[in-house]
Amino acid sequence: MQAKTDWKSIAAALFPEGHSITEQDCFLSGYGKFEGQQIGVIGTTEHTPIGVEIALAQAQAILRIVREHPAMPILMLIDTQGQRLRHRDEMLGINSYMAHLGKCVDLARRQGHRIIGLVYDQALSGGFITSGLMADACYALPDATIRVMGLPAMARITKVPEERLLELAQSNPVFAPGPENYQRMGGLGAIWQGNLAAHLRAALAQPLAGDIRSGLGLERGGRRYAQPVINAVLHGDAVQIS
Repeated sequence: MQAKTDWKSIAAALFPEGHSITEQDCFLSGYGKFEGQQIGVIGTTEHTPIGVEIALAQAQAILRIVREHPAMPILMLIDTQGQRLRHRDEMLGINSYMAHLGKCVDLARRQGHRIIGLVYDQALSGGFITSGLMADACYALPDATIRVMGLPAMARITKVPEERLLELAQSNPVFAPGPENYQRMGGLGAIWQGNLAAHLRAALAQPLAGDIRSGLGLERGGRRYAQPVINAVLHGDAVQIS
């Protein structure tokens, strides 16, 4: 089993001037001091699954920042095994709770908050979709684990032999886990190595250009058709698929 990364060491590296981030039941929240400004921080730890409680806690923390700290940047620290798979959560409508969280992230963006995601340990399935993939830009540490579904589980669901999926993963990043493959597809802006505070500074300085992930995926060779299809829908361009 993959060793868990200590969120406290990551927070200390990101905010050498200090922070007030605390953990309660695997939910992280607080503020970091960064070059004369405050940054709101929410996140998870211990590979925790996203159930109704944490989804609501994250949404509440985002709304608090929007209400009390206009235009404050928000950093999402991501370490989750994905959506909690329990009958209780399904009966309570976990999909609605996670959709609510996603809408709160979008509300913050529309209110002028820069939102940055950092996968510092593990990011799987629905827990990643409503956090890092909702951010203006998402980044990851080199040892992070990122995937939608493990290849053994994918083989059981699709009925495609795992050996064939392993072959496909060698040439197609869609089938392959890991931050490098998500970077190729455009899902990650970059992989952060070394000085995390310097990387955070650079991320905050990046101009907002909307959702450029499909364009990055095309440029990096990880998603060859997403941007051409978008262009075809928007502008009537022809799409050549080979």
